[in-house]
Amino acid sequence: MKYYTSHMKKLVMQNEELQKELKRIMKEHDLEKSFALKALYHAEVAAGASGGKYQDAYRELDLPNR
Repeated sequence: MKYYTSHMKKLVMQNEELQKELKRIMKEHDLEKSFALKALYHAEVAAGASGGKYQDAYRELDLPNR
């Protein structure tokens, strides 16, 4: 699965829990938003062989609108 900044921004905007986690990562590690988004992707979306907690929601963002 490929990382797309636009997908992560949409996913975070749709989920309050991810918004809080993004802010925590930015503050705790003193990261800019773009880097924190990528860290959040690896921690919560693409984590492990079976994928992370938000992998299905992220994949849905990649589907064409019908």
